[in-house]
Amino acid sequence: MESIELQKMFFNHVKSKLPGHLSFVEEVADTLDISTDSAYRRIRGEKPISLEEIQKLCEKYRISLDHILQLNTNSTVFFGNWIGSDNFDFEKYVIDMLQEMKSIAALDNGLMYIETKDIPPFLHFQFPELARFKNFFWKKTILSSPDYNKMYFEDYKASEKIRSIEMEIISTYNKIHSVEIWSAETITSSIRQVDFYKESGVFLNKETPANIYDELLKLVNHIEAEAESGEKFLYGKTPSGNQKNYQLYFNEVFLGHNTILAEGIDSKTVYLNHGVLNYLITRDKHFCEATKKSLDNTMRKSSLISVVNEKERHRYFNGLRKIIESKK
Repeated sequence: MESIELQKMFFNHVKSKLPGHLSFVEEVADTLDISTDSAYRRIRGEKPISLEEIQKLCEKYRISLDHILQLNTNSTVFFGNWIGSDNFDFEKYVIDMLQEMKSIAALDNGLMYIETKDIPPFLHFQFPELARFKNFFWKKTILSSPDYNKMYFEDYKASEKIRSIEMEIISTYNKIHSVEIWSAETITSSIRQVDFYKESGVFLNKETPANIYDELLKLVNHIEAEAESGEKFLYGKTPSGNQKNYQLYFNEVFLGHNTILAEGIDSKTVYLNHGVLNYLITRDKHFCEATKKSLDNTMRKSSLISVVNEKERHRYFNGLRKIIESKK
């Protein structure tokens, strides 16, 4: 392929990353610090783009040249920021999560596959005490933030602004057609976290663990209600009956990954969870296709328990409730 055609292909890919309300030419001009006329000439292939300019655009829009040029280099490019106690901004974290969720919701015929070794972070957000506990646990234990070293859970106050963003995340998630794979171990890490804090003396009040378990029960009951109706909806509301956008599978074998695959008509994106809070993101075609095949294989070895298979659905959720009740 000639260099001019490759350059046009590159800019077409850049354009696909922009929201529709933004001016493509102005975005390119601003990123490269050039005039709009110069940006036009590069986009049309009349002026060659430099390697430095390619680098700037790739960094800003998280683009892999391997993916665009369909190079078989046996390497996969991932994007993501490593979160640590020295650079963690929780408000920015949930804002970034919201933007990713909105990008999935904006896909043509968008579909989100979720393999859940642990409960996805955003599912806690509908339940204030459970969300507060998770936020506190991440800061105190996962990130070892110095300000939380000697803090009791009851002393931690949730930010109203963050709560608002969290609710927007769950509202956006509810609009996306999702296929999820859960196992009997999906709630285990949450239970262990509560037990750990109970034994470590992080709770001031003896009723606090039971309150958190109550909200975990509410989450489990809500997921069951969504599975029964085949529709996602906010806790405390009722399904509309018009939107079948939820499929839930039960896998009896322990799931080893927290993986999300977002799929549209012309694109796929994989989100790999690591270090509890971090996500690595890739749009590499080969990696995404391999992930899709792996998820399809796991679903074939799982039982569909949303809408159909009522007996198996009750058995699964009753098992989760028994685990939580035994801890209470």
